[in-house]
Amino acid sequence: MAISFSDLHTEAGLKSLEEFLSGKTYISGDQLTKDDIKVYAAIVENSCGAFPNTSRWYDCVSSHLAARFPGKAVGVRTAGQACPPGAAPAEEAKKDAPEGDDDDLDLFGDETEEEKKASEEREAAVKASSKKKESGKSSILLDVKPWDDETDMKKLEETVRSIEMPGLFWGASKLVPVGYGIKKLQIMMTIVDDLVSVDSLVEEQLTAEPANEYIQSCDIVAFNKI
Repeated sequence: MAISFSDLHTEAGLKSLEEFLSGKTYISGDQLTKDDIKVYAAIVENSCGAFPNTSRWYDCVSSHLAARFPGKAVGVRTAGQACPPGAAPAEEAKKDAPEGDDDDLDLFGDETEEEKKASEEREAAVKASSKKKESGKSSILLDVKPWDDETDMKKLEETVRSIEMPGLFWGASKLVPVGYGIKKLQIMMTIVDDLVSVDSLVEEQLTAEPANEYIQSCDIVAFNKI
């Protein structure tokens, strides 16, 4: 750029730009160039109101960008903001804009490798989040066998139901004769698959102390995904 402006977010910087644009349509003369785009990107729109030359220039650049990059220059002012005399109207902007690839007038500039990586990581996180589904559940019918015919089956069932953990829900139950006066407890349970391991439940809870005072063994009769 032929001239270097101080921080365009400050009043001093805007005053410098205002003076430079006096009598000019664009930064480099009568045609829109990359210099205009660079300065445009650095300016806060609502800060232009007190500076007529800067506001006129800002509106004209907005008009060009809205015409040449539909949907890309989002939020720029165009309605009721005509370009100053000598500047091409918005509908002719594409025809009169400087030659070259559209990328030459990219309002936001090229992404750095770090920005691209950060963008890809954000997209991956969003996709992973959208794919996350509620954990599956399973319905299980369990046979719980006592040691002998003298085992208190009421106490056995109380012991089973006393086992609590996140994702474990006990259901209906009944006593089923096995033979020789022995009965077993058949009980339904529902589990959240990601939270409860049936093997661990049986080995570490149902057939371990203190439950093994009443429970001799457990068998899975039915296992169904819900």
